[in-house]
Amino acid sequence: MSDRPVRITEICYHHIKDDPPNLAILPWGATEAHGQHLPYGTDVLQAEAFAVHSAELAQKEGAKVVVYPPIPFGNNAQQLDQISTIHLSTTTAFAILKDVVHSLTAQGIDRLIILNAHGGNEFKPLIRDLQEEFGILIVLVNFYQIEPGLLTEIFDEPGDHAGEMETSLLLHLFPDRVYPELAGDGARNPFQIRALNQPGAWSPRPWQQSHPDFGAGNPRKATAEKGKKYFEKICRRIKDVIVDLSKAQKGELPYI
Repeated sequence: MSDRPVRITEICYHHIKDDPPNLAILPWGATEAHGQHLPYGTDVLQAEAFAVHSAELAQKEGAKVVVYPPIPFGNNAQQLDQISTIHLSTTTAFAILKDVVHSLTAQGIDRLIILNAHGGNEFKPLIRDLQEEFGILIVLVNFYQIEPGLLTEIFDEPGDHAGEMETSLLLHLFPDRVYPELAGDGARNPFQIRALNQPGAWSPRPWQQSHPDFGAGNPRKATAEKGKKYFEKICRRIKDVIVDLSKAQKGELPYI
């Protein structure tokens, strides 16, 4: 297994019929404007890149893993005023995930990682329901929350949408799809209802009014070198999750 591709789209049945995977990775992104300078598919590109490279590293350490094509749409209810943004409702996301889980468990694959790259996607309630129904172990990996100290170690102002971190990643992974000369400063207009600007009080941001250039965080100090450093370190952390999950034995918490 260690010398075959990890993407299911590149694997023939012949390659896995006698040595099937026990762990699947489902990258999940979104299709939305990312500032003025990054592509709509930024989250999709990041989700798949992290999933594939981390799985390749894990496979070298014995993980029996396969990576599925990314889900390209996410929860973007507050961005529907952006041209060509696609919103996936929570009920639709649940239906897609349920069908994926049903398919995997029918084939004896009882471990799934959702590798998420979009902050608007909320999977925890979905995972709780499906894990109980199908007896599968589902792990959510939000790449941007792995080793949070790296964000401030590597970036001056990471940002949370088309800022320095995401721009650096795209400059490293897909430099031909980045247009730095178009980047704004990613400024945010605070809520005019002042009490909603404090920690612990939350409401969705009307994105275009809150973020006039569609970004959140200043991308102007982004570099490919920063993106490469962050990408490689995060992939190594995700690799550890993949290896441990693939090698886990039934009865080891939380795999019961």
